[in-house]
Amino acid sequence: MQKFYLLFFMALLISLPGCAQETTLNPEQQISEATGAAPENMREGAAVYGYTSKGNLTLIREGSNSLICVADDPSRDGFQSVCYHKDLEPFMIRGRELRAEGKNNLEIFEVREAEAKAGTLKLPEQPTTLHLLEGKTGHFDPASGMVKEANYRYVVYIPWATAESTGLPTQPVVPGGPWIMDPGTHRAHIMISTPPQN
Repeated sequence: MQKFYLLFFMALLISLPGCAQETTLNPEQQISEATGAAPENMREGAAVYGYTSKGNLTLIREGSNSLICVADDPSRDGFQSVCYHKDLEPFMIRGRELRAEGKNNLEIFEVREAEAKAGTLKLPEQPTTLHLLEGKTGHFDPASGMVKEANYRYVVYIPWATAESTGLPTQPVVPGGPWIMDPGTHRAHIMISTPPQN
C-alpha cells in the first residue's frame, strides 16, 4: 500500500501544471534551420540558439567562429532563421530583454537609441553583418535537411551612418539593390534583399 501511494504521488507531481520538464525541441533540426542562414563555410563553427518546449530561447551549441545563429521560432507564422556577427550580441540581447518586458518595436528602438548614445549599450565599432533566411511559406524539409521556400536577406549594421556618409540611397533603386535604413541612428544598416527564387 505504501508503494502505491508513493507511485500515485509521483504521478500527481508530473501531471501538475508547471512541473513538466522543459526540453529542447529537436536540436539537430534547429541547428540545420539556424545555420542555413550562414555562409556555408561558417556553418559548422557557428554558435546556435534554439527553442525549448516552453518556447524559451536557449543555447544548444557552443560556437568556435564569429557567428551566432538563431533557429526559427515555431510559434511564429512562416520561417525565419538568422545568423549575426558576435559583436552584435549585446544589441540582440538587449532587444530580447525589452521584448520580454512587453515593449513594442518603437519602444525598443527608443530605449536602445538612448542607451547607445549614453554609451551603456555597446555597439560594433566596424560594419557588422546579419544574415536572414526567411519566407512566409518557408519551412524546414527533414528529408533534404534544408529550408524550402525561403529567401536570403542581408543586413549590414553601421551605427550612425547616413546616406551622405555611405553614398547609399534611402530606398532600393533596383530589386535587391542595397539601401540604408534608419540612417543617422544606432540602428543604421544597409539592406540587401535578394530577389525571390523559384
